Amino acid sequence: MKRYSVKNTILLPGLLLLMAGCGKTDKEAVTESKAPVLETFNLQKEILSSSVSIPAEMTGFQYVDLYAKVSSYVKDLKVDIGSKVKKGQLLIELEAPEISSQLAAAESQLHSQEAIYTASNSTYNRFLETSKVEGTISKNDLEVALSRKNSDYAKLQAAKAAYKEVQIMQSYLQIRAPFDGVVTARNINTGAYVGPAGKGSELPLLTVQDDKKLRLSVAVPETYAAYLKHGDSISFTVRSLPNQTFKAKIARMSGALDARLRSERVEMDIENNTLLMPGMVAEVTLPLKSADSTFVVSKSAVVTYSEGTFVVQSVNGKAHRVTVKKGRTEGDKVEIYSDSLKENDKLVKLASEEIREGSALN
Repeated sequence: MKRYSVKNTILLPGLLLLMAGCGKTDKEAVTESKAPVLETFNLQKEILSSSVSIPAEMTGFQYVDLYAKVSSYVKDLKVDIGSKVKKGQLLIELEAPEISSQLAAAESQLHSQEAIYTASNSTYNRFLETSKVEGTISKNDLEVALSRKNSDYAKLQAAKAAYKEVQIMQSYLQIRAPFDGVVTARNINTGAYVGPAGKGSELPLLTVQDDKKLRLSVAVPETYAAYLKHGDSISFTVRSLPNQTFKAKIARMSGALDARLRSERVEMDIENNTLLMPGMVAEVTLPLKSADSTFVVSKSAVVTYSEGTFVVQSVNGKAHRVTVKKGRTEGDKVEIYSDSLKENDKLVKLASEEIREGSALN
């Protein structure tokens, strides 16, 4: 028993030593496992081609709401919703008896003034011929006759203008199609009162749209407006035809931003194949192509927090935060802009707020 006790006493320090050694190794292993592994990369420029999807509105290439110019009643309605119409076709015939009376009065006044002018003109011509014989007609009488003739001529021209004005007013009683298209809305019936003011002017009588050619309009945000130009090809889809993709080209750009939406109006022309209709909402995919190369990094290299956006640059093994502005994104890549960065700068690939300014980078 005594021998076993001595043996145990001799082995105990070695055992403690071994245990102490094992404990230190485990601590180092834990420390090493907690040490961050930071991968860096060289910053390079490239051209990022991306796209953006924006909802758009589809309307007829030509669109018009028709109203009544004069106060009248609907005498005959010759079309209805869905009617195909041709340019110049009579759509609505209105009735206003007072205009017919005004036209008759203006016509009578015109005939009366024509007769007066004919008489005064004839008198002047006779005086003129007679005055060629010296002493027969005084110079004053000739001048009076000429003055009367000129006055009657002016009144005749006024009567003609008044008659023409009433004729034009009467022509407003016939409403015709301004272009080829389809009637897409009707808000009146036969016998309804219509006019330029009052209850009869609240809604348009008819709405006509050109459905053979459509206009696709999209409001492009200021961020993307600079990447588009005339002739760029775009694609779009509509909800009623989810399996079909349509193509078009940019035909017009407003060249200015809307003050309310801060966006630019861009339009495309579409030759309709009867599948599309005015009023449809489309999802337009716009290509964003940049002519100049920019710094492009992975999204993981950019940190956005309450105080701004930055990337972490490795400078002599130390962390240096560089404030940047983000541009377009495409997949896992993002454009960044900063005057402090240049090509081949080393950036941390997986940056975070935990990497402090000036901290050592492993």
